[in-house]
Amino acid sequence: MEQTKPRSSTNAQSGITTTLALAMLLASLGTSIVNIALPMLAEAFSAPFSQVQAVVVAYLAALTVSVVVAGRLGDTYGLKPMLVVGLIVFAAASLLCALAPNLWLLIGARTLQGVGAAFLMTLAMALMRQTASEARIGRAMGLLGTVSALGTALGPTLGGLLIPITGWRGIFWVQIPLAVLALVLAIKTLPHHTIKGKAPSASLWSGINRSLVPNLVVNILVAAVMMTTLVVGPFYLSLGLGLTAGHVGFVMAVSPMISIFSGIPSGRLVDSWGSNRVLAIGLMLLAVGAFMLALLPNMTGVAGYLLSIAVLTPGYQLFQSANNTAALADVPKDRRGTVSGTLNLSRNIGLIAGASLMGAVFAVGVGTEEFAKATGSAIAAGMRLTFLVAGMMMLVAIAVALGVYNPDKRSR
Repeated sequence: MEQTKPRSSTNAQSGITTTLALAMLLASLGTSIVNIALPMLAEAFSAPFSQVQAVVVAYLAALTVSVVVAGRLGDTYGLKPMLVVGLIVFAAASLLCALAPNLWLLIGARTLQGVGAAFLMTLAMALMRQTASEARIGRAMGLLGTVSALGTALGPTLGGLLIPITGWRGIFWVQIPLAVLALVLAIKTLPHHTIKGKAPSASLWSGINRSLVPNLVVNILVAAVMMTTLVVGPFYLSLGLGLTAGHVGFVMAVSPMISIFSGIPSGRLVDSWGSNRVLAIGLMLLAVGAFMLALLPNMTGVAGYLLSIAVLTPGYQLFQSANNTAALADVPKDRRGTVSGTLNLSRNIGLIAGASLMGAVFAVGVGTEEFAKATGSAIAAGMRLTFLVAGMMMLVAIAVALGVYNPDKRSR
């Protein structure tokens, strides 16, 4: 009898972890799985690329705008009920995307899907913090970081496998059973938490401790740098190093593979060493990796690129586990949804900044926006400038982090 309860408790926690990981996977998968279908969508709807691109932008914009609202609703009406609502919205929106008869209805459905994803991403993090034991919080956050990175990176690969068989609609059909499975698991495995009255109406700023602002600033900077690798990397590998599309995909797959194996160990380090020390190590690795990307690939080619990624990616996983753990460590239960939403908001702002602003820096370095017409040396110059800027951004992030997590300062 004495062993039954621990085993039952372990099984219950495993079910909770699986459910929340699947919810996070769905949200991040939706971020990237459409990208590879854009040329086919342009052909299917006889639309220019600028219009087709809205299929991606609508999802990101809705996700960014909705994350804080999703967190507030979770704090007010319960994290589990709102996650269930989010899964229903995501599943319904995926169905609408798969059935969309024209581009504008597809864009509208993608907007709705982005709203659902905001609930999944935000409330999965808040529920993980609420259900994980104090000794395993870092591990739990590391797992979510791993799943998030995996979903984002898995999207183009899965889309590439499905599109030749099912057409572009298949990338949405595949998300429906996954969302339904997550919905069933959420209803069955997630615990109910009593809401002690409706949360008082308050401004976003009052719901967030001002000490969290540096966490958010650093989160923006790090997300921007990581998105830069996804935006600039393929151009450099194909146009700068002359790799084929297949080889580019293989090289780009190295980062998510490292993420898979480094996320949970990163969380274990947070549990053992504390979030402050691990966060500092992660940021240092990110800075070193960014400067290596600026220099090594131009000297040693693919080997230099892979070595740089092998430093950068574990740094990101260490940072994610430590930053999320630190941000949610002392947050009251009735504010965890809001804080989780704000963390995701800052991350999404960083992703958008990495895709747009750092893409512009790359264009300045290359000397033209018509990358296909640029020489290999011009592409290399753009790569060098972009990641020198990225490295400087990481030095700023380190300065912010050291100012916040200084033990002497924290004790005051």
